[in-house]
Amino acid sequence: MGTPDPSRTCAPTAWPLRRATALARSCHPGPVAAVTAIAGGLGAGAGLDRGGCALLVAAVLTGQLSVGWCNDAFDAGRDAADGRTGKPVADGSVSRGTVWAAAFAAALFCVPLSLACGPLAGALHLTAVAAAWAYNLRLKATMLSWLPYVIGFGTLPAVAALTLPGRPGPAWWTVTAGALLGLAAHLGDVLPDIEDDLRHGVRGLPQRLGPVTTGLLLPLPLVAASVVLALGPAGPPGPWGAAALAVAAPAALAGLLLARAWRKAPLAAAAAVAAADVALLLARGTAPG
Repeated sequence: MGTPDPSRTCAPTAWPLRRATALARSCHPGPVAAVTAIAGGLGAGAGLDRGGCALLVAAVLTGQLSVGWCNDAFDAGRDAADGRTGKPVADGSVSRGTVWAAAFAAALFCVPLSLACGPLAGALHLTAVAAAWAYNLRLKATMLSWLPYVIGFGTLPAVAALTLPGRPGPAWWTVTAGALLGLAAHLGDVLPDIEDDLRHGVRGLPQRLGPVTTGLLLPLPLVAASVVLALGPAGPPGPWGAAALAVAAPAALAGLLLARAWRKAPLAAAAAVAAADVALLLARGTAPG
């Protein structure tokens, strides 16, 4: 009688668990969690009750899951060719078909959840999700690569405000700041992969600008968002606004000055400014305009 094969002994439970783990990893869990958490914070800041916040979070979560899975499934061939680690579809941990099925299922759930937030809020959110899918499938390789990010981040405060009873419109400065943060998110997300993208013929806006110009440009929309968030609401900027302004300009300037000595300096500066901007946006809330 031979020794049992551990892989066969564990197969009935281990393989489904591994596939589920790989599927979870392929949704881009970091960005999914971050955007969903921001949506929840914006909802709470807008004055939504627990039920409204839960509905908003569920709609944003399903939308983000669909976008993340779509991205990994569509880019699987390129990721495999580049030998990228941490890409479950590319390394065979989960099949492309499974990830596509998950993407469409999440998108399907997103529709009623979004519309339950209200007709206008739902339409805006579904437009943002559709724009993100368009980015994955086509727009990332065009001069309009920035547009889905601007739409997605710009509409998020509006969706939170429009989910409130009475459907009040969002303050203009929350939408403007969100759009600026979206532009910065696009530049920062693409920056590390510009050279690989160019080898594969992906020529979105950052790729056309090049890594140096993109890195130098990255802090600018973040600083602009800080100014809008601090000075947009009526009255004085207050301690939060003053703190954001105090961080934004010096950090951006330091990133630009140190770029030659340390090529990641603009990205590090942008991360500091982005953190201040997001904190200020959540502190300000999404008060009706």
